[in-house]
Amino acid sequence: MDDLQTIALEADQVAIWSFVGYLVLIVLVGIYAARFSSKGISNFFIGGRKMGMLVVALSAVVSGRSAWLLLGVTGMSFEMGFSALWAVVGYTLVEFFLFFFYAPRIRRFSEARDCITVPDFFAERFEDKTGMLRAVVVGIIIIFMIAYVSAQFVAGGKAFESSFQLTETQGILLTTIIVLFYTMVGGFLAVSLTDTIQGLFMIVALLVLPLIAISHIGGVGVFYSQAVLLSDGQFFNPLALGFGGLIGFLGIGLGSPGNPHIIARYMSIKDPARLKLVAIVGTAANVLMGLGAIITGMAGRLYFPDVALLPGADQENIYPVMANLHLSPILFGVVIASIFAAIMSTADSQLLVAASALVRDVYEKLIYRNRDLPQKQLVFLSRLVVVLLVIVALILGLMAEELVFWLVLFAWAGLGAAFGPTSILALFWKGTTKAGMISGMLSGALTVIIWTRIPLLADLMYELIPGFFMALVVSVVVSRFTKKPSDVNTLYSDMLK
Repeated sequence: MDDLQTIALEADQVAIWSFVGYLVLIVLVGIYAARFSSKGISNFFIGGRKMGMLVVALSAVVSGRSAWLLLGVTGMSFEMGFSALWAVVGYTLVEFFLFFFYAPRIRRFSEARDCITVPDFFAERFEDKTGMLRAVVVGIIIIFMIAYVSAQFVAGGKAFESSFQLTETQGILLTTIIVLFYTMVGGFLAVSLTDTIQGLFMIVALLVLPLIAISHIGGVGVFYSQAVLLSDGQFFNPLALGFGGLIGFLGIGLGSPGNPHIIARYMSIKDPARLKLVAIVGTAANVLMGLGAIITGMAGRLYFPDVALLPGADQENIYPVMANLHLSPILFGVVIASIFAAIMSTADSQLLVAASALVRDVYEKLIYRNRDLPQKQLVFLSRLVVVLLVIVALILGLMAEELVFWLVLFAWAGLGAAFGPTSILALFWKGTTKAGMISGMLSGALTVIIWTRIPLLADLMYELIPGFFMALVVSVVVSRFTKKPSDVNTLYSDMLK
């Protein structure tokens, strides 16, 4: 027995050191990027528009997936089976088209008008001289981004709890410290470079783990024959969730054009002509990671038929538990690193978006809009704001009771409904107006909040879908009866250069 305990202890130590090696790599990237990011807020928030194709492709994809993919989707496929696939299909298709059509326009406009944030884009597009539109955009970003970041901290706590025998609270605190350090120090360049590294970690982990798990159970044939017997044969049925569920899952993709941390990637690429190649690379990454997550959760159900067998009776622990069961200590450390890759790649991006909204859009563009503020002062303030936002998100994370999957979907829905239809209209329809944008954003965000508070509606459909279409309709109707920007043709031509 002593020998077995010694072997187990040594294995745990190897996994921990493997994970620590990953963290050291991330910290070094942050230190490397610190000097570049300190030169000005354009560098700090969008990397000076100098990002390469691979970095933009992987960081755009990875920053949008978060722990929702590794913990939420694997947990959902553990519970629902193959029908969870539609949650992946929705955002994969939408983001493919965004890379091709949406991204080039916002990239060209942002450079022509010196926009480095999403509120910048809306303010420039609609001649927002009063600051009202900018203030509305900032307010919505802060409300939903804090919830989003909090969900990532909770996911980190769960991962540490199930992997390294820490309490969930200890895990949340440790996750917070790691994210805070390199986001505050390295800015957008560090975030994008680490996203690229983390994307590779996630792809490898999500391909290796399900393949090994299926081989251990006896191969693909055994996996299929056992899976089709679960839930009265519905576990392997992709249409088992019904029409309403199918529409809800596909509708998840509607959030992609409205999430500012994804849009920031489009604005950061050095050469917008390469966005078609970015679309191919990013879509391939989405497909590989999505399928890996689905199959991992399904295989996990065969090993753990009852959710009570998982730590905390929580299906969102299936990914780290399966990794611990099937992989060597070194690979297990890599898998745990992949969870934190997902968490940090989203949390750091969201922190930068929220900080940019407060520093660039409130402090520089609203409070001191008639002053030429020193860039170093703005970068220092940006780092301070990141710290304050982390503290708020940490408090909310420690209080959170909802599953990561649903907390993320709520934040994703709020941002997607407010900014998805409005940004698409702003880029593709000359008839949009400032009043239409404000009305659309507020109606979309409020629809999401109200929809989630009414059980009958919440059970009927994912709140993003009614929120998105409410914002779309309201934006169009109000725009029809209000004044367009005076130089709308010039503004529109900046998107097509």
